[in-house]
Amino acid sequence: MYLGALFIADTVFSLGSVRESARRLSLSASTVSGALRRLETELAMKLVERASGELATLLASAKVQKSLQPILAGMRQLSVLTKEPPGPADYAQWAARLPVKIATIERFLEVADQGSINRAARRLRLGQPQLSLQIANLEELFGCRLFERQAQGSVLTDTGRQVHAILSGIGEAWDEMKAAADERFQRAARAVRIGSIIPTGSESWVARSLATLVARWNVSGNRNTLSLMLMTADDLREALKSGRIDVAIVDSVFGLDAFGHMELVSTDMVAIAPPDSREETVKALVENHPLCVPSPRTGIGNAAMAFGYDSGDRRRFRGRDITSADSLPVIVDLVANHGYVSFLGRVSAAPIADRVRIVDPEQLLPLSYHLAHNGRKASVDACRLIYDAVRELVRETEAGLTDREPTRSSRVR
Repeated sequence: MYLGALFIADTVFSLGSVRESARRLSLSASTVSGALRRLETELAMKLVERASGELATLLASAKVQKSLQPILAGMRQLSVLTKEPPGPADYAQWAARLPVKIATIERFLEVADQGSINRAARRLRLGQPQLSLQIANLEELFGCRLFERQAQGSVLTDTGRQVHAILSGIGEAWDEMKAAADERFQRAARAVRIGSIIPTGSESWVARSLATLVARWNVSGNRNTLSLMLMTADDLREALKSGRIDVAIVDSVFGLDAFGHMELVSTDMVAIAPPDSREETVKALVENHPLCVPSPRTGIGNAAMAFGYDSGDRRRFRGRDITSADSLPVIVDLVANHGYVSFLGRVSAAPIADRVRIVDPEQLLPLSYHLAHNGRKASVDACRLIYDAVRELVRETEAGLTDREPTRSSRVR
């Protein structure tokens, strides 16, 4: 990591624009973007993202920028000691191009601490010529010797002591930033990140199985931590591909070929209607009530739209305003309290049968939920616990449905 890259990153955080930062520093936009990516990699955290073509700094960047200030102050102190100190008008462009690496600073400090290039090279496991060259490059920057070579070792010169004091401060500030990054990395490495389709509510099989997972995971004494996230099916697939999650519960098998996966629940699609509705068929419900369904980015949303457009009555959804919402609790509330009609898998609708009417469509439309993972042992362990929890919950649901009335059931694979 170069000091110049840290200055570039601070400029972007202040201006909020890669292009403007590149213009002010007379650098290419790719150079500025590269400096940001290197800092994100070093700190193991996302600092900026693009939204609608514009750069947006994330909340984490403000904290990082604050941590950078001691380093930037040290850079300004160093500029005064260099062989060709930049003027006030030229300082920003000089600082953005400062070719001093953090690693070089650490090696300079090690030589000073050891009082010998030979001893420092052995401790750093570097060749002496390589270390000597790096010290020589620093001395070239400052236009003078930083060490006096003596028989007993290397001793800092007057300028060397000034440089040492400044670089020590820079090194300490960077070490603090890296320590926080290392802690984040270790937490992330230990975590099993589980992504799931959004549950209908706390009573749903998804929410209950995840809660059971957490309880059993902690009781088992597993040293890996759990991190739970709720997303749409499309987002879950992308998160698996990018490595942002380790395990996914999705409502379709599409896009899972590259991962270990299994069918978790086999069910069928039903309509959910207001509890006071009287229509006996799905067709009549759709004709008489507003619709709110998950977007086609979800498995159930895609299935619902396919049901409307590809069934025998192709006009079923045409000409109707369909509200799309990827929050199942909102959809359930619209149905239960505001007269809307929607569609769910039977296994998801059964736990809320006291709040909505469940109406079977004229044709059976099978649905299945799947469990996918990236192959890590901890991920496989989590999948096993989720599978066991879902099997128990769906069996309870089937038993409850059998007690109430004969109906189509859901099956655990």
